[in-house]
Amino acid sequence: MAANPPEKNWRKETLAIHAGDLKDPVFGEVSPPIFQTSTFSFATAEAGAARFSGEEPGYVYTRMGNPTVNALETAVATLESGAWAVAASTGMAAISAVLFGLLNRGDLLVAGDCLYGPSHVVIAGELPRFGIEPLFVDASDLGPLEKALRRRPRLVFLETPTNPTMKLTDIAAASRLAKQAGALLVVDNTFATPYSQRPLKWEADLVVHSLTKALNGHSDVLGGMIVGRDPNLYKRIKRFITLTGAVMDPHQAWLILRGLRTLALRLERSQANALELARFLEAHPKVAWVRHPGLPDHPQHQLAQRQMEGFGFMLCFGVKNGLEGGRVLMNHLRLITLAVSLGGVESLIQHPASMTHAGVPRQEREQTGITDDLVRLSVGCEALADLQDDLEQALAQI
Repeated sequence: MAANPPEKNWRKETLAIHAGDLKDPVFGEVSPPIFQTSTFSFATAEAGAARFSGEEPGYVYTRMGNPTVNALETAVATLESGAWAVAASTGMAAISAVLFGLLNRGDLLVAGDCLYGPSHVVIAGELPRFGIEPLFVDASDLGPLEKALRRRPRLVFLETPTNPTMKLTDIAAASRLAKQAGALLVVDNTFATPYSQRPLKWEADLVVHSLTKALNGHSDVLGGMIVGRDPNLYKRIKRFITLTGAVMDPHQAWLILRGLRTLALRLERSQANALELARFLEAHPKVAWVRHPGLPDHPQHQLAQRQMEGFGFMLCFGVKNGLEGGRVLMNHLRLITLAVSLGGVESLIQHPASMTHAGVPRQEREQTGITDDLVRLSVGCEALADLQDDLEQALAQI
């Protein structure tokens, strides 16, 4: 079954609800069904051979393709303005497929110096075992990036906004520099989501997502996605995902597709909440600093206004009294949940230096701005007044 192509003039709110609908429903079902099957039958031996050779369309084996997974791939590709998407079992499976599927021994990888902890660990600790050299740069400043690109890397891997420091990279400028150097530009768009930022629009080559986060939005399933336009990149990535078995389960895909349908509603609420909480924290006497792209004093606020369609639901801040102040805050919250991950309907708070980024050496963390006082907050869809009251009473304990 093929996914239904969306109308070209549909807006992103409509696309989130309808992209990925199947054009050939079995019984007229409104919600795409879960094709919970490991294998698919053939009408004849000749038909089976034709599917395996690629001469005839159709499904063979769920590791190679599944209608429910395909529906989700079509939906995310549509939202990202991509030509194709490949689903993976987790966000890290998607990132690993790009890195290990496209890089070869002797290649140089340029990466942003501030990344999700496991992404940094894979790039710094695992890629060198395969003869791939990593080079980390502060990509919020195009000067270091341009200098690094003189070494002719094969691939540039960035987050914007960065996790957890909320720094931005000018995607269009980075893409131009990468193309001049003959490198591919890959952007992790998990923090922003395609609702607020579409890197392919700014000429990135690939976009990766942890679907576990805001695209699913309910903290109940894992998933990853790679989106692009170049058919040759699709073939390489699809082959890697299929051969290594890092594929998505159809029930997993259905849950994420169901979560995706409310993306616009959730993001509008969580983004509005985040900006107001950032303003509240910025004015609070117990808070030393706040970083959110929607604040005028963010170093790249103007870039955010130009590049993003919304300022996102993530922010970070430092509490006075440093690490100890942050611990007091997190231990006294009653509504906001102390947990890693992000992008759910519930607000989550955590301490990156001792949690998500604990695997990054301390000196490297501090050089990128992940200081011991930094607290990361993923803002959910609760009532703004309740979130503000919770932060107020917890900060009062410091």
